[in-house]
Amino acid sequence: MRIASIDIGTNTVLLLIADVDEDGTIHPVAHEQRLPRLGKDVDLRRMISIGAFDKIAWIINEYKNLAKQHKAEHIVAAATSAVRDAANREEFCSYIRSSTGIGIEVLPGEEEALWTYYGALSGFPASGKESVVLDIGGGSTEISLRTPGSRNGGKNILRYSLQVGSVRITERYLKHSPPPPDEVESARQMILEELAPVRNPGFRDYRLIGVAGTVTTLACLDQNLEEFDVEKVSGYTLSIQTVRAWSQRLNSMDTGSIAGLSSTTAGRADILAAGVLILSEIMIHFGFESVIASERGLRYGLVVRQWQRTRT
Repeated sequence: MRIASIDIGTNTVLLLIADVDEDGTIHPVAHEQRLPRLGKDVDLRRMISIGAFDKIAWIINEYKNLAKQHKAEHIVAAATSAVRDAANREEFCSYIRSSTGIGIEVLPGEEEALWTYYGALSGFPASGKESVVLDIGGGSTEISLRTPGSRNGGKNILRYSLQVGSVRITERYLKHSPPPPDEVESARQMILEELAPVRNPGFRDYRLIGVAGTVTTLACLDQNLEEFDVEKVSGYTLSIQTVRAWSQRLNSMDTGSIAGLSSTTAGRADILAAGVLILSEIMIHFGFESVIASERGLRYGLVVRQWQRTRT
């Protein structure tokens, strides 16, 4: 079965076209990324800009045509934090449907965390350790994990959606480039406040898998990659010492200097420091010694979910 999934995030719009075997194994056929920053100023104004309507519609029509070219049997699309938060989300979704013929599901935060978890684990072999999946997005951060010994599906997966993301933190706190120490500290305090309700069942016994652009871009920078290379990024491990060093370095650089590090920072050079700060604080707070990068996430989870639905 061939399925196309579209993940409409705060900073990116992602496409995955994949074949799914009878046993649920995902084989990617094509993938695309665009960085329109749909969520610009949504944290402040709670509105998606009118200009973003046409921009997103154009991207989704592009993706729809690609899905048809690849003969996808199903096309599914879901939106996350920025659209969740916007007061005009219904108007936005209606406009996209009328302009593209594609309906958008606005995922609640816990549903986003659940399907990101399944998407991330679709690319990892079984391990002696359970996994915590961390998705640092533009508007929110999702943390999901299965408690030890539970094997009864999504109901036993702990899911958290936190109101911290690289775009939200940058717009709210990191107003200068580079940010002065007081701005960084204010951002750090907000991150810690959001982490307070997260139940910690002993995270040192888990492996941490990081999905989305913050972790994958950091994996590129740490390997001095000028272009994104999925073979080198997927499974790359960053120690807490490395993450902290990068966080300090990025927060001492202006946006232009970050952009000059690698072409892989394109579209996120101004928000990368915030994303890595979130990553660093989560790892410190819960005692993770390392994070494994994965290019898989929600769009893979949407494929898993659609495959499951066709079998019921």
